[in-house]
Amino acid sequence: MDTQLAVIGGGPGGYAAAFLAADLGMDVVLVDLEPELGGVCLLRGCIPSKALLHVAKAMTEAKQLADWGVTFPDPAVDLDAVRARKEKLVRTLAAGLTQLSIKRKVPVIQARARFENSQTLKLDQVDGALLDDDQIRFEHCILATGSSPVRTAALDLPTNRVMDSSGALELRDVPKSLLVVGGGYIGLEIGTIYAALGSSVSVVELTGGLLPGADRDLVRPLQKKLEEQFQAIHLSTKVVALEDKKRSIEVAFEFQRELGEKAQRFSRVLVAVGRRPNSAGLGLENTKVQMSPAGFVLVDNRQRTTDPQILAVGDVAGGPMLAHKAAHQGKVAVMALCGKPAAFEPMAIPAVVFTDPEIAWAGLTETEAKRQGRPVQITRFPWVASGRAHAVGRTDGMTKWLIDPATDRLIGCGIVGAGAGELIGEAVLALEMGAEVHDLTDSIHPHPTLTETLGAAAEVHLGTATDIYRPKRKP
Repeated sequence: MDTQLAVIGGGPGGYAAAFLAADLGMDVVLVDLEPELGGVCLLRGCIPSKALLHVAKAMTEAKQLADWGVTFPDPAVDLDAVRARKEKLVRTLAAGLTQLSIKRKVPVIQARARFENSQTLKLDQVDGALLDDDQIRFEHCILATGSSPVRTAALDLPTNRVMDSSGALELRDVPKSLLVVGGGYIGLEIGTIYAALGSSVSVVELTGGLLPGADRDLVRPLQKKLEEQFQAIHLSTKVVALEDKKRSIEVAFEFQRELGEKAQRFSRVLVAVGRRPNSAGLGLENTKVQMSPAGFVLVDNRQRTTDPQILAVGDVAGGPMLAHKAAHQGKVAVMALCGKPAAFEPMAIPAVVFTDPEIAWAGLTETEAKRQGRPVQITRFPWVASGRAHAVGRTDGMTKWLIDPATDRLIGCGIVGAGAGELIGEAVLALEMGAEVHDLTDSIHPHPTLTETLGAAAEVHLGTATDIYRPKRKP
């Protein structure tokens, strides 16, 4: 088979690239290990987890209505029905992508692709899928193979009681107790789901805080809430051994061994300690592609690798491992191939943690500013001063801006609170447009809404906020 463009990987970066290339008149072939398009994000990650988080949120909000005098009986969870609804959602969206590939005349081949050289792919059969051809000759190739969960030797046992994120989202059962190893966003989101469904959830994190790298003032309200929802949160703690006890997993923590305490037992263990790029076994050694020591493919700002025929996007190309980043990079890569002015140089890549409360940020964070020694001005608006937050019983939130003191330009935003992931969109636009504080305060925000907090935080900086008192700064 000969084609102008071969795309390896059917996730957000891969199908975004393939579909745009087809729309621009290119001859495209897409190769993926899965029988369906969507990648980890759709099939076993972003979409199923957010669907289950919606269920968890609705259950939590129903309990909170007791503060208004409205009570419900304890929910009866039909796990088979929940699982079926989740799987139906995934199938519906995957079928939609299949139809889009058919309408665009983009052949999708289920196979394992390996580079024989810089312009030839060897295809190997996967799961009995039939192959009409076992080679693809291409003019260019976009690598979008994504990433996989990290598994360490100490945390790897041949039992389904030790799960990665994909296994946890299969929702085989609701274990009596669950240990989440890793206090990052994946572990906390899945822990939130299982806690709402009835599991006793504990979290262990190697570093001194949840969500390492996120601003601490955004994490604090979340941690306070999780301490109520979870059985325990162990920080600065290492898991040193797992042992299969058939009906449970025995877990030894480093501090327990030092104190001579007994190991604890959990019905299941979720290992969520990070992800690694899927760059091994692709035959990249047969090309001119260079990789970092961590296995990421090196690219420039047009997603081109060191091999003129090959580009790379998404998780395999490094940077934040986010679906929306991958999709954007896929489009940049195609535009670059078509000779159009395109470069991946965003001012802000939004990140969202879909816990309760949610955390979202874009642009420079306070943590990064301190690490860089960069002077910034920080302004915060606590949601306890928001009428809308009081109306919905969510005064635990906060909106903050980071401002360049020399220019008054907005350079970063962080939000913690209900719906933070929806609110961050306005901040992304402001940062990309190079907006200044006055641009935000001069924009009228609807009342009463939580979007008002974005403008209100900017007003706090100017000393013009009416819903919060801040002593005037001396000239």
